Amino acid sequence: MTFCSVFDQLVEGIQWRKTQEGLRAFAIDGTNEREVAWAPQPGSQEAFLRCPVFEVCLEGTRGGGKTDSLLMDFAQHVGMGYGAEWRGILFRRKYPELADLIAKTKKWFPRIWPDATYNEARSEWKWATGETLLLRFMMRPDDYWSYHGASFPWIGWEELVTWPDLSCYQVMQSCSRSPVVGMPRKYRSTCNPSGRGHNAVKEHFQLPVDPGRVVGPIITDSITKLERVAIHGTLWENKILLTADPAYPSKIKSAARNKSELAAWLEGSWDIVSGGMFDDVWSPAVHVLPNIPWNQVPKGWRLDRSFDWGMSRPFSVGWWAESDGQPVTINCRLIGNVRGDLIRLAEWYGWTGTANEGLGLRARDIGKEIVKTELGWGMTNRFRPGPADGQIFDDYSPGHSTAGDMELEGVRWTRADKGQGSREQGWQQMRSMFIAARPLQDRPREEPGLFICEGCAQFRRTVPVLSRDERKLDDIDSDAEDHIADEVRYRVRAPRREALVKRWK
Repeated sequence: MTFCSVFDQLVEGIQWRKTQEGLRAFAIDGTNEREVAWAPQPGSQEAFLRCPVFEVCLEGTRGGGKTDSLLMDFAQHVGMGYGAEWRGILFRRKYPELADLIAKTKKWFPRIWPDATYNEARSEWKWATGETLLLRFMMRPDDYWSYHGASFPWIGWEELVTWPDLSCYQVMQSCSRSPVVGMPRKYRSTCNPSGRGHNAVKEHFQLPVDPGRVVGPIITDSITKLERVAIHGTLWENKILLTADPAYPSKIKSAARNKSELAAWLEGSWDIVSGGMFDDVWSPAVHVLPNIPWNQVPKGWRLDRSFDWGMSRPFSVGWWAESDGQPVTINCRLIGNVRGDLIRLAEWYGWTGTANEGLGLRARDIGKEIVKTELGWGMTNRFRPGPADGQIFDDYSPGHSTAGDMELEGVRWTRADKGQGSREQGWQQMRSMFIAARPLQDRPREEPGLFICEGCAQFRRTVPVLSRDERKLDDIDSDAEDHIADEVRYRVRAPRREALVKRWK
């Protein structure tokens, strides 16, 4: 019984039957039939194993059989004549997370290839025909140097959203190579929606896949010119699991901690924020406002900026309005009707288009662009100095600081509160202001809320999905793309109108 012959030659002849052991696959060859150890189920599993695209992500609900499919995508090329040149490496983010993955390999590989051996010390499978599969963990991009110069024609990533961004994932692509002509080169991953890397994965693979489709559009990378695609799988395709455990969907419902998590686990929805700092208090319908034309910004509102510095990492500039309680109506929506309402009017996010990658601009160039932007809006001299990351006030050379360089261009800042506990307090203040922004059924709002104009796309892309730190739940995971969130936190904690200041006493 070999897996490869079943997949390559007999997949059209597979029949699924209920037995005393559950739903099983049988290969039909003329009048002969035999039970096979593993076969891809119709739908996303078949599509994943057949896909010729270099970079493929199998995403979707829990219970779709994604891990088995990932293992078998490598295994289908065992015994095909490539021998020791067919080498694979499969990553999880942390070492303890490998335990379940290793258990699954021990379940399947010896049943299909009795002569395959597993080296516990090296976490490595080796086949009699020479192929090898390494099981490893990678927490940070610098771990790449353990593999620099190695060749792995097959590289896999289990639960890709557990990484805060795609830096580890992308740096390892240089190792997906082989000198053997015609050998497949494959970059494969699996994940459910939600998690610290939710936003990065969603953007990279242009998720969600359109409703009713299994395979998403093929994307050609603008830099590498390599193709990538997402394949959407669901629990409902996994007839083996549903036959063995019909109550599994109910177990998911009972385990989910909120509606967003349920939508991620049971529907595979990417249009959620889950498990994060703000997911339970953020609502686009409440917090996202229509853009306010500059000539309609009330004269009594306080206008200022906030700033988070970065060169290799993105910087963030936010332009803010703090209401004096006199509202403005835009597109039939009343805005700023509570004194102290804080509204993010516009933003400039200094990134390359790749998550967590900065533009590398000099401080004076940023200052010049801020002045030019405000001139274009007809708002010169309307914005007061606002809070900025304290490090910009430190001298990078005698007599020179980032803040000083920007001031030469006419842009001044105040020092943001970065005292002990300010991060955690800032996140709590943001949460409280998101809650205060919600309309009340029985009376008008009384507490100032936090709002974002719809043009602030990078705020909406990065902030609502930020995850909590695994070891410090009152803080945000600092490895995530948190630059805009930091800049917002500086502004929320800055001294404001008396009514709002009293609130935090």
